[in-house]
Amino acid sequence: MSVLPGADPRTLAQRLQISLGESITMSARNAPDVASFVLDDGSSHTFAQTNARVNRLVSALRSAGVGPADRLAVFALDSHRYVEIVLAAAKLGAVYVPLNYRLTRQEVDVLVGRAEPVVLFHDDRYATLLEGIAEQHASLRHVVSLDGEGDAYEDLLATGTEDEPLVVASDSDILGLAFTSGTTGLPKGVLQTQRMIKAIVNAQVIDYRMRAGEVRYCAAPAFHISGVCGLLAGVARGFTSVLMPQFDARRVLDLMIADEITAAFMVPTMISTVMQMPDVADHDYERLELIYYGASAMSPTLLARAMDIFGCDFLNAFGAGTEAGLQAVLSPEDHRRALAGHPELLGSIGKPSYGVAMRIVDDEMNDVAPGEVGEIATRSDMLFEGYLGMPEETERALRDGWFRAGDMGYVDDSGYIYLHGRKKDMIIRGGENIYPIEIESTLAEHPQVVQSAVVGVADEHWGEVVRAFVQVVEGATVTPEELATHCGERLARYKVPAEFRLVAALPTNASGKILKRELRTET
Repeated sequence: MSVLPGADPRTLAQRLQISLGESITMSARNAPDVASFVLDDGSSHTFAQTNARVNRLVSALRSAGVGPADRLAVFALDSHRYVEIVLAAAKLGAVYVPLNYRLTRQEVDVLVGRAEPVVLFHDDRYATLLEGIAEQHASLRHVVSLDGEGDAYEDLLATGTEDEPLVVASDSDILGLAFTSGTTGLPKGVLQTQRMIKAIVNAQVIDYRMRAGEVRYCAAPAFHISGVCGLLAGVARGFTSVLMPQFDARRVLDLMIADEITAAFMVPTMISTVMQMPDVADHDYERLELIYYGASAMSPTLLARAMDIFGCDFLNAFGAGTEAGLQAVLSPEDHRRALAGHPELLGSIGKPSYGVAMRIVDDEMNDVAPGEVGEIATRSDMLFEGYLGMPEETERALRDGWFRAGDMGYVDDSGYIYLHGRKKDMIIRGGENIYPIEIESTLAEHPQVVQSAVVGVADEHWGEVVRAFVQVVEGATVTPEELATHCGERLARYKVPAEFRLVAALPTNASGKILKRELRTET
């Protein structure tokens, strides 16, 4: 066994804890020849091979001077290498920083500047976008292409050894630093401990009915905590995960038709896209046992049709993943009850998930009565540690030890939870969280824009899309196309409004506050 120089630096309590990184070690010992990942080209890596690669990466990073609490940023599509980096961070005691690969360079610079990573791993497809980034950020000591010419990542692994390293990470250590758009315009860095991510993995294993021997596909990208935890759950539970760089509806349907997967996680937009394939209703899906969905609302009509076509169980997962993990689950049994005469259940997010204490509260944190709308508040081991450098925001989010994401809802007499809008103005488009103020701030940079208001409007495919109401300088000849170009140069594509409405004035109240509720009712 390879160890760090000197005595074991861990306390007795830390030595008694199992690090998330050790999950691959244990699966490699229990099922060395079982495939951990099936890759997009049809090849696979066993648990033993994956563990050996992770150990090589830990060894190589240590030799390069990377140690506990150092940050490793990843700007890449999904791959086995992405998961290897996360597992290596868990063994090393380092912090992985997942970056949304749809961000612009301006947005990447903001996040890298705040995270101060020492290593940036990236797909070669983003090399041009990231050109010169090491010179711009003093913290970056290494920039490693995962798949580019010269194979820098594999060269790095070649410098390491496969010896099992001493794992120095403990439950209280920060493992992930994930950024979520801030309602104040400044991105929030969500500090995610080993305890938090382990708890999410455990909750997924239990609530998503995961078993060894399965083959599952998780469509949530690895830069989302739900996506990476879905892959980590496969590592911990010992089942095989299918990896695709990005969601591909045709490929997913072909896997289902060929009886190659037992379960799949998709957001409702993805399920809708799969169901638009012309041959979707022409097959029996004999091996498919479960489709679980989440991240945004799914219409009862779409859900009922999906249940009829695929003939498998369905499960709805609701959560505030980045900060609070899984919060509620509408189980397969609940879905079957809905089809058997209780269709109202399809409008519910279910009941609290494993290990979650939940309350519905008013503004003063008092419990409200069943049937009365209040804010959803939760406590669990899945809660984050706080926001990076934002103590006031942390205190506001974790009031009295209860996390509130701004989701409003009520509980019926049977304990089922129903959403009733959001306290904040956050828009969810195809499972992606979008904050209006970020788009409004970008529009404010346009010299011909006086002010703007951004709202979400219902969409059958995306769940919600972004609509921007824009007041321009009197006499200006700005077009929606020009505004879309302006936003597209500064924001990730999914944040760019699907529609721009030019207005002479925006509705306001007596104090001058824009009345978004009036804008939301416009057709």
